[in-house]
Amino acid sequence: MNKARLLGGVLLAAVCVQAVADEDKQPPVWDFGLGIGAISFADYRGADTTHVYVLPVPYFYYRGNFLKADRNGIRGKLFRQDWIELNISANATTPVRRNATRAGMPDLRSTVEIGPSIDLHLWKSADERVKFDVRLPLRAAFTVQARPHSIGAVFAPNASIDIKDVAGFQGWYFGALAGPLFADHRYHDYFYTVAPIFATPERPAYEARAGYSGAEFLVALSKRYPSFWVGAYVRHDTLAGAVFEPSPLVKRANYWASGLGMAWIIHQSQRRVDDTDD
Repeated sequence: MNKARLLGGVLLAAVCVQAVADEDKQPPVWDFGLGIGAISFADYRGADTTHVYVLPVPYFYYRGNFLKADRNGIRGKLFRQDWIELNISANATTPVRRNATRAGMPDLRSTVEIGPSIDLHLWKSADERVKFDVRLPLRAAFTVQARPHSIGAVFAPNASIDIKDVAGFQGWYFGALAGPLFADHRYHDYFYTVAPIFATPERPAYEARAGYSGAEFLVALSKRYPSFWVGAYVRHDTLAGAVFEPSPLVKRANYWASGLGMAWIIHQSQRRVDDTDD
C-alpha cells in the first residue's frame, strides 16, 4: 500500500493503485491512464484545518524486473528472497500556505521522502489470496524548491495485510496497514517548532525534538476493470504521546483523511508478463 495540489492526486493514486483482476493471468508489462478523484486531508499532521480537493488521478502500473509500480507504490527491487525484499520507499507532503495557526510564520513547502525499505513477507495463505507483511522504511526528507533542503529522516515501520478477491468479490483488492512513526529533530523542527521571533501570547515558543511521531492506520479498496480503475482509502492518524504533541501548532491529536478516484486506462503494452507478485 498514506504531495502541490496535483501532487495530492499522485498520492491518491499511489496509495490506492492495485493489481489487475485475477482473471488476467498475464498482465501487460505496463499500462497507464488518467482520471479524477477527491481527497480530504489536513494541512499537516495535527492541523485543525481540513480541505477537500478535486484532483487528477494518474494511474500507472509497471512490472519490470528491477522497477515496479503496483499496489505497494513505486519500488525498486534492489534485493529479493522469498521472505525478504529490499525496496525503495517514497512519500511526500503538500505545501501549507495561509494557515491561521501558522499566521506570520514561513509557509511550509512540499516535501519528498525517499529511502530503502526492508519488507518481510511473514505469511501468505495456501492460495496466496491473503498476505501479511512487515515493512521497515527509512526515508530522507527534502523540501521541494529550486535548491532542495534536507529536513531530516523518517522511520515508518508498519504491518500490512492484503486480500485478493475480498469477501468473494472477483478482482477486488483490500489492503490495510498500521504502524508507529518516528522522525529526527530536524524533521519535527520543520513542522512543529515555533522560533522565539514568531512567538505570540497565543502561540508560545516551542522547540521540537526527535522521537515518536504518533501512529497511522490505513485501509484501501480497489479494482482494475478492463478499461478503467476505481479505488478509495481512509486513513486515521493519532498524535497521542508524540514528542511534539505539546507544540502550539498541534491543534488536534486525532484526525481522518480519505480519498476516492476513478481512472480510465489510456494505453497498455502488447507484451505480457507472468506477474507472480499479485
